[in-house]
Amino acid sequence: MRARLLPLLIALMAAVLLTLGFPLAVSVAAAEQQRLVIDRIDDTARFAALAQSITDSLPASDERRLTLATDLELYASVYGIRAGVFYRDDRALAKAPESWTLPLEGEGRTAFNEALLGRRSHDPPQVWPWRDGRVVVASPVVRDGDVVAVVVIDSPTDEMRSRILRTWLLIAVGEALAMLVAVGAAVRLTGWVLLPVRVLDAATHDIAVGRMRSRVAAGGGPPELRRLARSFNEMADNVEDVLEQQRAFVADASHQLRNPLAALLLRIELLALELPEGNEEIAAVRTEGKRLARVLDDLLDLALAEHAEADLQLIDIVPLTAERVASWRPMADEKGVTLIQGGAPAATAWADPIALSSALDAVIDNALKFTPAGQDVTVTVSAGPTTTSVEVADRGPGLTEQELERVGDRFWRSTRHQNVSGSGLGLSISRVLLSVGGGSIAYAHHEPHGLRVTVSVPRELPHNCPSREDVRRTP
Repeated sequence: MRARLLPLLIALMAAVLLTLGFPLAVSVAAAEQQRLVIDRIDDTARFAALAQSITDSLPASDERRLTLATDLELYASVYGIRAGVFYRDDRALAKAPESWTLPLEGEGRTAFNEALLGRRSHDPPQVWPWRDGRVVVASPVVRDGDVVAVVVIDSPTDEMRSRILRTWLLIAVGEALAMLVAVGAAVRLTGWVLLPVRVLDAATHDIAVGRMRSRVAAGGGPPELRRLARSFNEMADNVEDVLEQQRAFVADASHQLRNPLAALLLRIELLALELPEGNEEIAAVRTEGKRLARVLDDLLDLALAEHAEADLQLIDIVPLTAERVASWRPMADEKGVTLIQGGAPAATAWADPIALSSALDAVIDNALKFTPAGQDVTVTVSAGPTTTSVEVADRGPGLTEQELERVGDRFWRSTRHQNVSGSGLGLSISRVLLSVGGGSIAYAHHEPHGLRVTVSVPRELPHNCPSREDVRRTP
């Protein structure tokens, strides 16, 4: 969400700054040119006042003519600006430099023609920094109410364009600094607005993976999000209460049913004493009774596993796996199955030893059940970049693709294996025990036939598990 909201805010702020910056830059350029035009109009008025008393009948050596010519030459030499006084027929009364002549067309001719009508020329077109233009200003010389001559000043715009460009650079720097401040403010604003959302997302993920005690601290962000955080906490409390009631019901039901079932099995044994030896019905009842007892025990274990917290420790997985393999080797020998352990000589990981041992027991037990005599079951420990894995591969009949998608579900058993003892809860319990500590269990085909089950535990302490101060390290 932040990746979508932040560019939107930055684009909006950039649009606002550009909307303010462009008119400011245009007004700066217009003000600079207006100042230049006003200054040149004042100069034309001064020269027009000097030329007003000069007539064609005065000799060239007249002091007033000489003063006008001298002022124009000084003006041109000091400022580099072309200036002159021209009669109506384009003859020059005085001008500087001497080589300069009125243009026959263009802005200079337009300004001259406007002045002949008795008014100062209008503002010339705007000159921009990237365009090499000139500013021409003309003012009429009026004597006895008639325009007898025109003062024309043709100014270069290099200095004006440089000032405009420098001002524009300052505006650009100011816009850039304002944009940086705006970006910083947008980052802080989005962080403040979305902080409760991120916290809510993390808490939702924790609850989704089974950490039902995760809650949101409704202390920051906008009022709407604080209210959402409180509502989320209330919902999480209700969900946790419902799940706790379900677990308690399963545990209580499993526990309470064990005593009547034990009494029922005892009565069956007593009845069996009065029947002939080898009665098939009694044998079937015994088998179903024992299976029901096993289901109740597994239900109780599952309820306890869902309620338990992981006691994570940094342990070496290899000796723990070797211990479980050694415990199951007598059963493997009895069935004629070879149980082999291999892989890395040492591999550490964060795991709950009891939970991992229970998961390995369920997986190895499952592999031995379905592996025929004369085949082997291999247990391999390997250390990866982020996880340590224990892979148990058997040579049994394996599972189909559809069965692989369902293996590990509660009470699920393949229709091809209904005659094999079990409740269908062993792998489910293993998955629950592993997930509490950040572990997982996966299933795949073992070519050419068989099943490969991989139990994985993290090599680094998961962030969503108990704090590091609460976790004990075991050498």
